Order: sequence, then C-alpha cells, then structure tokens
Amino acid sequence: MNMERVSRVMDNLEKLGMGQVLVADPMSIWYLTGYWNVPYERFYALYLARDAEARTTQATLFCNRLFPDASQTGARVVTFDDTEDPVALVAEATRRGEPLGVDKVLAARWLLPLMDARVASEFHLGSPAVDDARSIKDARELDLMRAASATNDQAMAWLRSQLHEGVTEHEIASGLLAEYRRLGAQDHSFTPIVSFGANAADPHHEPDGTRLRAGDVVLFDVGCKRDSYCSDMTRTFFFGAKPSERDREVYETVRRANEAAEAIVAPGVTFAEIDLTARRIIEDAGYGSYFTHRLGHQIGLEDHEPGDVSSTHDEPVRPGQCFSIEPGIYLPGEMGVRIEDLVIVTENGCEVMNAYPKQLTVIE
Repeated sequence: MNMERVSRVMDNLEKLGMGQVLVADPMSIWYLTGYWNVPYERFYALYLARDAEARTTQATLFCNRLFPDASQTGARVVTFDDTEDPVALVAEATRRGEPLGVDKVLAARWLLPLMDARVASEFHLGSPAVDDARSIKDARELDLMRAASATNDQAMAWLRSQLHEGVTEHEIASGLLAEYRRLGAQDHSFTPIVSFGANAADPHHEPDGTRLRAGDVVLFDVGCKRDSYCSDMTRTFFFGAKPSERDREVYETVRRANEAAEAIVAPGVTFAEIDLTARRIIEDAGYGSYFTHRLGHQIGLEDHEPGDVSSTHDEPVRPGQCFSIEPGIYLPGEMGVRIEDLVIVTENGCEVMNAYPKQLTVIE
C-alpha cells in the first residue's frame, strides 16, 4: 500500500465532503496498492475510510477467491466466491450513516444493489479524488514517462524508415509492436494511427489497406507502454514530392501552434489558456473550423487520463502534470496535419518529452 498516495486521495476526498470511497478502477487500485488484477465480470473494489480525528485510513480490498493473492498489499482482504454476495460484505465495512464516494468504473449492476442495500447515506462521484492524485506524477513516475517517450522517439524513426511507394497503412501499423518490444517497451498504449493522403483528414483514422503514393501526406500518431507508463506522439511527413504552398502553410501553421502552446506552459497558466494559444494561431491563419478537437489530454498509466487541455478547463496547471499538446488541421477529402508532443509541467515552465524533429520533412 502506497500510503502517501492514499493520503493524497483522502485529502482530496475530504475537500469533496466525504470520508470514505469505493475504488473499482483496476488501474487506480494498482496505483494505490501495487496489486494488479483484471476482474472481468466479477466484483472487485478497494474501500478507503479515514478516521477524521486520528487521521488514519482503513483500507479493505474485496477480492474473489480466484483472484491472485492480495495479502501483501497491506490492506485488509475480504474474499468471497462466485456463490456469495459481495454487496453484503461491502455493507459490513462501510459507514452507513455517511456519504460514500464511488468511482466512475463501478458498474451499475453493483452500484444499484449497493444503493438498495443503503451501504451509505448518500452516493457521490469520488473519482476526482483519485484522478487528481494520479495527475501529479512523482519523480519516479516522471522518469518512467521520459523513458517511454524516448522509446517512442526511436520508434518514430523506424516508422519513417518503413515508407516506400505501395506499402499499406496496415502493413506499417502491424509491424510496430515488434519494434516497440525490440526497443524495450511492452505494448502499444493505444491502437496506432497510420494515415496516408486524405485519410489524414480523419483524426482517428484506423489503418487499412490504403497504399502509399507519391505526393501523399503521412501522419503517424503512436504510443507505447513501457513499465506501465504511456507515451504518445504525432508527426506528419510529406512523401515523394514537395508539398504545395497551401500544404506547406497548413503544416507550418500547426507547427507554430504546437510550439507557441508549449512555450506558455507554466504553473498558474490554465489549461484553457494553453488551448487558446494554439487555437488562435490556427484561427488567424483561416483554418479555425478545421481544428476539430481539444488541444490535448493528460497521460500517465493510461493514454487518456482525466483533465483535458481544452477551452472549458479553467484550472491552472501544476508541477508534475503530464499532458499532450497536439494541434491539427484537417481538410476533408484532401489531407491533414497534426504535430503532438508530451510535456511535463516544471516549477517554472515545462519540459517537452519528445525530441523527434518537427521541421517540415519530405521523404523521397
């Protein structure tokens, strides 16, 4: 049990007016306890309750008996089998006269019976308490994030080397996992995006049988998971021919938006201000309606974590937070450009984790 992390969660929970929470997200349970389990359809949750006077926290882990041994977590482990009702066991642990925080992963087939059993006086969303704690990475987490991004930089060089006329998007995407593993990563952090030509105008295009032709734009949006932490980066190239003046303008507008947004990241600057900095550059160039998504997302144990970089997120950024800066311009039926880096907020600015070059590149 990582009591420093647990303490941060409980401090956050108190600010939300609660002293107990039921965490059902397996990744958050791992983050707090070091215990990993995939429950599939079975009930699985970590119950945390703080004694307000003693400032101590009770931890109870509810596990089916077929799950791996959890005795080393430091939590009180309550086990059950497939014929037992875990709701009744939770009811024995909770403080029924107080509100209970539940996280966003808790399925309705468990939440509704818990509500019917009146295991708490009220039920509120408790996920923000955990999400906020996970948002601030400690020194070891930051080193792992840097290592994952360094691996992704190396993989981008491999992706570029695979480009030749006639190769398909799917052929390149399907070979990436082996390269990641050769470089020391364990998995993709998300399904890779490989887009040629007009397909790059779809921000979430899935690789298909489209073949690369001279004159195509090539967009790679890829990430690996290394030692549990994720990377994410996008680079856009031009293949086989020099880009037109308009294509060059689109590319340079996106690059300027990316770099301008990164330049203002510092504690106290809001996520909304960062988004606006990039968006204004694209709008001023006349492409505002073609930038169709938020500027970025937080990242860590999962590729997309709560707390986006958007016009509606008015919170200031804080040291230790990691998020993407990924402006794009997408011209339907023609082409698209996106340039994405990950940044770490430092005490007086930010660190860009990706070193792969961003200058306009034509691959002959």
